[in-house]
Amino acid sequence: MSLVMKFGGSSVADAARLAQVGELVTAAMPRRPLVVLSATGKTTNALVAAAEAAEAGRTEEALGLSAQVRRAHEAIAHELLGGVSPELESAFDALFGDLDSLLRAVAILAELSPRSRDAILSTGERLSTRLLSDHLGVPLLDARQLVHTDSRHGAARPDTEAIARSVQRRAVPALEEAGAAVTQGFIGSDAHGTTTTLGRGGSDYSASLLGAALGAEEVQIWTDVEGLLTCDPRVVPAAHSVPEVSAAEAAELAAFGANVLHPATIAPAMEAGAMVTVRHTQRPEGDFTTIRPGEVGTQSATAIAARGPVTLLNITSPRMLEHAGFMQRLFDVFGRHGVVVGLISTAEVSVSVTVEGEVDLDAVVREIGGFATVEVARDRVIVAVVGDRLRATRGLAARVFASLAPVANIEMISQGSNEINLSVVIRADERDDALRALHAGLFEGDQPTV
Repeated sequence: MSLVMKFGGSSVADAARLAQVGELVTAAMPRRPLVVLSATGKTTNALVAAAEAAEAGRTEEALGLSAQVRRAHEAIAHELLGGVSPELESAFDALFGDLDSLLRAVAILAELSPRSRDAILSTGERLSTRLLSDHLGVPLLDARQLVHTDSRHGAARPDTEAIARSVQRRAVPALEEAGAAVTQGFIGSDAHGTTTTLGRGGSDYSASLLGAALGAEEVQIWTDVEGLLTCDPRVVPAAHSVPEVSAAEAAELAAFGANVLHPATIAPAMEAGAMVTVRHTQRPEGDFTTIRPGEVGTQSATAIAARGPVTLLNITSPRMLEHAGFMQRLFDVFGRHGVVVGLISTAEVSVSVTVEGEVDLDAVVREIGGFATVEVARDRVIVAVVGDRLRATRGLAARVFASLAPVANIEMISQGSNEINLSVVIRADERDDALRALHAGLFEGDQPTV
């Protein structure tokens, strides 16, 4: 029996929350948990600011931010541990000595390389894990000796076979002897031992990778919400936790703006047969969501989400009719300009696509204008209804459109090739009303089960 427990920055923001994490870990010790931590609170933001100040030549500002981070962690140590022991003081001296040396080097070179950035940012996780390890009296495992990656700094790719070997060699004995162990999320190392980071969703990714390597039965993601919700509760107060979702549903919801999980992060755990649960640190006895590899549940609509802003391009050309090369020509333009297409919908002589991100849209439109007519609609959003059983439910699309009709004008409709999302494009200023209307139509009151 084994378990991975990952706690994000909001769950370890201060001494009180670290103490609560300690209680949760202690209660789970019969399952020999490997605990994966993010940096505390706003530590990563402070480290990013320090790195950028150093690159700009503002050395004193950078070192001042480093000193603030140290003082914050010393304050946590006093509250959580009753003081800063000589051993912890020595560890802090080493960590901040390395950090300050890096910041000075960046300032001298006036260059923040991806390698230096990774080394600087890793400080946050190394601090939080030292504090929790001391609090619990359990081993602290250096993630750089567990999570092996390539050298793509900032978005490193894991070497799962090497991770499995290191976990079996280092983590398993520690867990068997102590009943628990603590390690860092987000960071790893390449073949040369150089610190790397896993990019967006990195701590969740670490937990999933380590869970797969351990053969864990469960990977728990502890955060500040009660699992995956039927909608954004800031917009729809009636939104509620979804008890179970499939991995495919979770990935779709994440891709369409439900930010609890990054879609790629849970893949290793799913492939290894582990379930992933998303839980609220402050309400451990409350509702939570279980993510399973296969299709789950009987409801067709699981949740709704929105993503944006996006730009809608409506492209029309009679050349599309019976012209095999038109779409290739169009996507060649997108490829040359680095355009990532979100949704796509085609008709006889027209195609509509959504695009987002930092691109020279004017240049794209000019080039496409050489062989087609382009209409540009900016400040749009994508609203998606997600559910494994969408394709098997008669009348669901009609209910979606009926719910939206009084509050939004649908400018594009698209259904994913996996048939578990139904998406529409509307004006950004219609987003909140659309989400509320859809939620009421699909999940509230005396509506029939969907």
